[in-house]
Amino acid sequence: MAMSGTYVKEVPLKGSAKNHYKRWRSENHLFPDAVGHHIQGVKVHEGDWDSHGAIKSWNYTCDGKQEVFKEKRELDDDKMAVTFRGLEGHVMEQLKVYDVIFQFIPKTQQGCVCKVTMMWEKRYEDSPEPINYMKFVTNMAADMDDHILKDQKKV
Repeated sequence: MAMSGTYVKEVPLKGSAKNHYKRWRSENHLFPDAVGHHIQGVKVHEGDWDSHGAIKSWNYTCDGKQEVFKEKRELDDDKMAVTFRGLEGHVMEQLKVYDVIFQFIPKTQQGCVCKVTMMWEKRYEDSPEPINYMKFVTNMAADMDDHILKDQKKV
């Protein structure tokens, strides 16, 4: 079993890349209302909702378990990419490295792909690979699409 790895998955979305990136970049406070079955709360510890280097903690449900994740945010506006660098929390008990990149790539005038890249390194040899967390983040990206589409129709 590998001690480290990278998972990559493209999630097709109907909403625009610009609107998805905006939500993930600076509107995390809306996540509990939009995808409450995944995210129950988000709190800023350092910085602002939309600042590069901000530190946030997330209360979420993965595989039916309530968990907490503290991350440091990196933003790349040119590539429409948001990186979550794991600092603390349940996932960090098993992993030394847990970085997730959400990049929104335009495909059509309204549709896009969210390229989710997860880089990880286990803390212990007998720790499971974080495939459940990859499934969690890709499902969250897909489920956010309905909320983005509703907002696009309002405009």
